[in-house]
Amino acid sequence: MSNDLKHVRNIGICAHIDAGKTTVSERILYYTGKNYKMGEVHEGTATMDFLQEEQERGITIQSAATTCPWEHNGQMYKINLIDTPGHVDFTIEVERSMRVLDGAVAVFDGKEGVEAQSETVWRQADRYKVPRICFINKMDKLGADFEFSFRSIKKRLGANAIAVQIPIGIGHDLRGIIDLVTMRAFYFDQEKDGAVVFEKDIPEDEMDRAKTWRHEMIEKAAELDDALMEKYLADAPVSEDEIRAAIRKGTVAMTCNPVVCGAALRNIGVQKLLDAVIEFLPNPTEKPEIQGVDPRDSAAHLSRPHSENAPFAALVFKIVNDAHGDLTYIRVYSGKLAKGTRLLNPSNNKREIASRIFEMHAQNRDPLEEVTAGNIVAVVGVKDSYTGDTLCDPEHPIILEKMHFPEPVISMSIEPRSADDKRKLGEALTIIRREDPSFRSHYDDETGQTIIAGMGELHLEIIKNKLIRDMKVGVDVGKPRVSYREAISGSAQNVRGLFKKQSGGRGQFGDVHINLMPYTKEQAEADELDFTENLAFENKIVGGAIPKEFIPAVEKGIRNTALTGVSAGFPLINVKVELIDGSYHDVDSSQIAFEQAGRLALREAVGKAGSILLEPIMKVVVLVPEEYLGNITGDLASRRGMINETEDRGHIKVVHAEVPLSELFGYTTVIRGLSQGRASNTMEFLEYRQMPQNLMKEVLASGG
Repeated sequence: MSNDLKHVRNIGICAHIDAGKTTVSERILYYTGKNYKMGEVHEGTATMDFLQEEQERGITIQSAATTCPWEHNGQMYKINLIDTPGHVDFTIEVERSMRVLDGAVAVFDGKEGVEAQSETVWRQADRYKVPRICFINKMDKLGADFEFSFRSIKKRLGANAIAVQIPIGIGHDLRGIIDLVTMRAFYFDQEKDGAVVFEKDIPEDEMDRAKTWRHEMIEKAAELDDALMEKYLADAPVSEDEIRAAIRKGTVAMTCNPVVCGAALRNIGVQKLLDAVIEFLPNPTEKPEIQGVDPRDSAAHLSRPHSENAPFAALVFKIVNDAHGDLTYIRVYSGKLAKGTRLLNPSNNKREIASRIFEMHAQNRDPLEEVTAGNIVAVVGVKDSYTGDTLCDPEHPIILEKMHFPEPVISMSIEPRSADDKRKLGEALTIIRREDPSFRSHYDDETGQTIIAGMGELHLEIIKNKLIRDMKVGVDVGKPRVSYREAISGSAQNVRGLFKKQSGGRGQFGDVHINLMPYTKEQAEADELDFTENLAFENKIVGGAIPKEFIPAVEKGIRNTALTGVSAGFPLINVKVELIDGSYHDVDSSQIAFEQAGRLALREAVGKAGSILLEPIMKVVVLVPEEYLGNITGDLASRRGMINETEDRGHIKVVHAEVPLSELFGYTTVIRGLSQGRASNTMEFLEYRQMPQNLMKEVLASGG
């Protein structure tokens, strides 16, 4: 394979759950020669879904990375492919994959079009500025409708979709696809698993339809390129290369999304999808230089070119626990890395060593001597780096832009069964935290329980199974609980926290005065204040009422108290604390005393400002046959749900609602009962909102 970056594509496959992402990935591995046998999700033999949990459930849980070759027009290309999960509980896996990709293939179900989770992954791709092409899959499904799916991409996602292929036949009659650029028909030999592709003339009965779609494609392509527009307006002939160049330009600039189609399970259209990846998605050099900051001066912005001659910089985007040493997946943005090289993690100032480098193929690996800019590899030997950290040349430090990790919304208690299990549990939780940045765990001193928190019921269920089955830790598990948040309804001015202790010998003395007020992320950005854990701290002391060395201790006491909760044991968020005054004792003042004074001041201030509870609200989408709509909407209303819209999709109604998470435990089972098993739903976290007073009292009375 060529080492020229122009012949590299770093792509991800992403979609709503059940749109066929993993099947598409399996076919890609088969046709690129990486697999000699096709894996099937429904048989539990998919290469990319290699976890036992994934094979049993038939869903993707963690993103898998692989490298495969593809020949296009006589040139070999290298495709680094990441298959991401579709289930909303694993949205973090999609998030971190998007951060390191240059392009993505968004897969849609040909019958359903754009679904709820499709919108989520689309927004994630927008956030990380990832160009994408659309693959309308399952065109062989009964009820598949290319035009409906195409329109839903335009309408629901607001995308400038340009069809570059259309299907020949539909549903059980799907025979092949028409390439609108070359105006040729392609058929896939089913006896050879679709590996042999026949190119033929377009059938006569499809010609008028193909011409209509081609005309629309050229019209759209002309809008993306001035030279092509001039030709189009003058009715001059337009070449295939000019069409491709205009659409490629628009795709890379994120002003259009080419649409291709097929049926991965029936082996139709996957090779043409790979051709489209090469033709339309960017190579690493077509992306803007990666941006970062100088760790020695956070105001100094730095960038790195996509060149192996630049200083080395890479981003850690995934960590997988492995018996032979943890695999740390990195995307190399600049420079080159030889095995055994020493690196710097500028976030924690730790030195790391990349003792071995592997090109990954799902769970198999090929050792490499070195890796250059633009590639995705796994390294062994990195010990103290986490997802989102930068690894760089110690002589040229840079911190690349961090990733966005959502807060957990659900928690449950787990207790080890024996002293040996207790030791193993601590180690296991550390491993899971390294692997999964959306997972949290802490020890609750009051109850003596360990609390684990995650993104949803399925997320916690899989972590529980991982602990018991894979890591052999004996634990008893409590019921899932909602992770509420505490906030304040008003402000409190000049509240004193005084910590004074005299017990023979040296005493303890710390005295602080604070203001407390509601605050938002937007305000923190405008005021250029750190808003870690949704709390801003500002030192407004003038004249040395408290010595400078004690200020960080005050902040630490306040932040730790906010994190463990003030009145209800839930984290306090969306507040600003101003340290305005205080006093100290020459002998008795210490870091600990001021930490305690900060803790006391915050408790007092929250009492004065008025405490309220916030609850997580979920965005719920239910697909239900028309005759059961009343059952579903009535049930949602009884769960304090707010229905935003109901849309028609054939005989199916799609209900969009916002519902408190506390009302949704076991919801999937309930709606199946209300619809004789015919309704399905997806949900994702939307925001935290204030709880009704009567329910707040209930939660506080029951201790959460």
